[in-house]
Amino acid sequence: MAEVRRRHLAALAHEVEARGLSWRLAGPEESLLSVSGTRTRRQIMVVATPCGDGWYYLWPGGGMADVTEAATVADRLSRLC
Repeated sequence: MAEVRRRHLAALAHEVEARGLSWRLAGPEESLLSVSGTRTRRQIMVVATPCGDGWYYLWPGGGMADVTEAATVADRLSRLC
């Protein structure tokens, strides 16, 4: 499960980096993705968690999306950072 989680977080990290945001994996077994805006330095923590038959990204403020929507999530995070 930890390896699948890291794979999903790495996919999102690739997308946020393409949008000019910085990131790092954090937490036990690199279970969290910390995303930061380069201008604002605002930091958002994202988790990937199993839900039903799939996986979802979750972030503060009620953010939730299927991991297949990494590009859309990165767009949303770039607006928040």
